[in-house]
Amino acid sequence: MTSEMLYALRDPAGVPSHPLLFLVLGVVTFALHIAAVHIMLGASALTLRGAMSTQANWRRLAAAMLTTAKIAVSVAIVLGVAPLLFVQVIYDPFWYTSNVLSAWWVIGFIVALIGGYLAMYRFYWGNPDLARDGGRGAPWMIVSVALLLLVGFIVHSLSNQMLYPEAWMQWYAPNGSIDPSGRSLHEWNLARFGFFITLAAPVTGAWLLAYRRYLIGAAETDVAYLAWLRALALRLALAGGAVAALMGGVWMATLPTKMAWFATSPWTALAAAALLAMAALPLSMGQRLERGYWGYGVLGLNVVALLAIGAAREALRYATLLGTHGYDALDYRIQMDWYSTVLFFITFATVGGVTLGYLLTVAWQAGQHRDGVYTPGPRVTALGQWSVRLLVLWTLAYFGIGLWVWLR
Repeated sequence: MTSEMLYALRDPAGVPSHPLLFLVLGVVTFALHIAAVHIMLGASALTLRGAMSTQANWRRLAAAMLTTAKIAVSVAIVLGVAPLLFVQVIYDPFWYTSNVLSAWWVIGFIVALIGGYLAMYRFYWGNPDLARDGGRGAPWMIVSVALLLLVGFIVHSLSNQMLYPEAWMQWYAPNGSIDPSGRSLHEWNLARFGFFITLAAPVTGAWLLAYRRYLIGAAETDVAYLAWLRALALRLALAGGAVAALMGGVWMATLPTKMAWFATSPWTALAAAALLAMAALPLSMGQRLERGYWGYGVLGLNVVALLAIGAAREALRYATLLGTHGYDALDYRIQMDWYSTVLFFITFATVGGVTLGYLLTVAWQAGQHRDGVYTPGPRVTALGQWSVRLLVLWTLAYFGIGLWVWLR
């Protein structure tokens, strides 16, 4: 597959802003998405572990993590849309070809995702009080985790396949016989997949520290439970970081020849430093985890570390397609559309910011009220009202501009 053919597969309409913007936004949104995925996987594993335990601490944690897991799936799905869109904008010849070659699995991705979500809810509905009764119907949760891991593996394979244009014709027509079924996944690296999955352990450790700090803010009186949570979080950070480092080393050792440069590149050093920070930071903070917002800060710094890892991942993709296949994602034809660009950032900053701010404020303040019914104050109520107003205004502006353009 020559570079001329790859360029010919581009959208002739070009892109509505500079490709670098899509590249950066792709890294940022991927980091947020994978953080939600890690929390979902870690919370699901802790739910299974705790639901089957007779120990009160484990059962209590299982009940909290089950709620976390089902919300994290929703967040991961929503946040996963953005990096997917940014990838298909500037890497469309590669992403769409990969999807067509494995079309059966692309459709199966949706089925597996729905099945995994439903299985998790089936376990949730069957266990109204995990802390008191323990878990029933554990196979539903096992099925859920298995299907969600399958979803991740499908995306992993599709992302790998786009890096091998030289193999596309062989995959599409093996031995000269065309196979348009799309029933095969053609390329994957289990060490790479394992690396990103095992990162769930240190991220979940950071999540547990944030959960623990939330309980402290709510005047939690069970000191033994708080101490147990801290010890568990630190173990997850250290052990999980070690396993992720091992998987990363195996990934580097199994890189194909055209990507071998990545193992000794500054990008890998950056990712390794980020991983070390994820594992070591909680252990080095000592008593500061008991004060202020440090308990939440660990989770925030984990997301920053995931940004560094996501940047290294993007560098591998960009440099491989440029260096080996002559495709530069940054020289895409630009048809500047200021309206769509400005609308995106306004939507993100106002509609998204105000609404998310309202939800987080309500969640925080409600958790600090241990007794009685939580009633938002006038400022929080006003924030909620503005979140609705901004959504209505955005909808009117969106359809209004569209109608104006159509009538012209």
